Amino acid sequence: MDERITRRSVLAKLGGLAAVALGAEAWQSDAEAGAGPAAVAAGLVTCVLTPEQTEGPYYIANEHVRSNITEGRPGTPLTLHTTVVSASSCKPIKGAAVDVWHADASGTYSGVLGNSGTFMRGIQKTNAKGVALFQTVYPGWYQGRTVHIHVKVHVGGNVVHTGQLYFPDTLTDAVYLKAPYSSRPARTTRNANDSVYRNGGSKSMLTVHKSGSGYVAAIMMGVQRS
Repeated sequence: MDERITRRSVLAKLGGLAAVALGAEAWQSDAEAGAGPAAVAAGLVTCVLTPEQTEGPYYIANEHVRSNITEGRPGTPLTLHTTVVSASSCKPIKGAAVDVWHADASGTYSGVLGNSGTFMRGIQKTNAKGVALFQTVYPGWYQGRTVHIHVKVHVGGNVVHTGQLYFPDTLTDAVYLKAPYSSRPARTTRNANDSVYRNGGSKSMLTVHKSGSGYVAAIMMGVQRS
């Protein structure tokens, strides 16, 4: 039986963050619709939420396979749920390697520009539901860019997605009122005037909610296997 995704079933099942994080549980079978790239183009399959965006200058290959990427650096706790599904069928992809990296609370990247360590960098394999989870901190800002997380997805040894993930400006404003973010001057770039964000960044916006002293963020990435 062919696969399809219906707006009603998605809205019903994506009513909470857990459903977003576990993405694959939202998909239903329906004999009336097609699947594959044609279904994506027709809007019958709508799991392709994150566009390709530039890798940026600070990628380092072969980082540690680990869930906690903070290395003890300070910042507001952030749990990042990334769900990888097939863009053709919206089925979860097990065993995909999700590779993330971002600035720490001070706006510093590890391993580049003379900085040591491997903080805020790591790789996780997706589970049977297509989910890879990271424990990190809310990213800091640096000159010329809005707040973001870089991501690559590898399947079968091939890079199948390169993108950047974003946060609502109002949420970032609230987070930055507290230490250690509050010790820095007001950030200079917001989403609307970020040159990378303007190229499809609104489709890479994380879904975020408060959890204890930190936040939980989630995104679904529809990818082609090759």
